[in-house]
Amino acid sequence: MEANAKIDRAVRSYLKKVEQEPNVVLNNREITYQEFLSNRMLIVHSIRKGIPYRLFRLIQEKTPFTEEEWADVLGISLKTLQRYKASKNHIFKPAHSEKILELAEVTSLGNSVFGAEKFYLWLQTSNFALGNLKPKELLKDSYGKELVVEELQHIDQGIFV
Repeated sequence: MEANAKIDRAVRSYLKKVEQEPNVVLNNREITYQEFLSNRMLIVHSIRKGIPYRLFRLIQEKTPFTEEEWADVLGISLKTLQRYKASKNHIFKPAHSEKILELAEVTSLGNSVFGAEKFYLWLQTSNFALGNLKPKELLKDSYGKELVVEELQHIDQGIFV
């Protein structure tokens, strides 16, 4: 439970900075991490503002992906990701921020459908509905991510192709 409270606090702290941007209104709500991920307009504003490394680190802890996998999805070297970690004040560019939030959304959905351990196993298993690819292999680009999300939604609704 402490991990959820920690990321909820980090999201609220980050959103106070995002709220300073024009056309962003939160009305001082105590937004949770899950509410943040489900609010498309906040996601758009956050992508444009950039995700700070501190928030990325908390998101990374909630996902089943290694640092090497994160670097691969972000299209940067592991060394660069480690350099960002060392700088402590790094803000990811919008393209990287978008990838971070996409994987956060997929992980959140996958955990709600399967639970954390079974979701990680599902990501590693070839899937007929996904062209016999492992879902994890599709997460590098937005179209692949959408296919994974659609499949998770079908599973959640009991629709098996």
